[in-house]
Amino acid sequence: MELCFDELCRKEVIDMTSGERLGYIDDIQLDIISGRVRSLVIFGGARLFGLLGRIEDTVLTCDQIRVVGDDVILVERSETASGTKFTKKDRNPLSSLLK
Repeated sequence: MELCFDELCRKEVIDMTSGERLGYIDDIQLDIISGRVRSLVIFGGARLFGLLGRIEDTVLTCDQIRVVGDDVILVERSETASGTKFTKKDRNPLSSLLK
């Protein structure tokens, strides 16, 4: 199955273990050498209109993805993983390619 990045971004991501709606895919981290996707990134939202900072971004590795359906992507995260630190400089869309 092949998907364009645009098609992938339109799918809602749901955590199977908690039923939590995580959001939509915002970025992809690629391994340039092997040409494989390392992880999918969902950016965290602003807290109180950005005055209290941002919620941590969620980084999903490929082994956490269980099902890619027509409308949703089902993932299974560990109970302790609520979000992974992702620095602001990493939010550059091309930063995944430059690592």
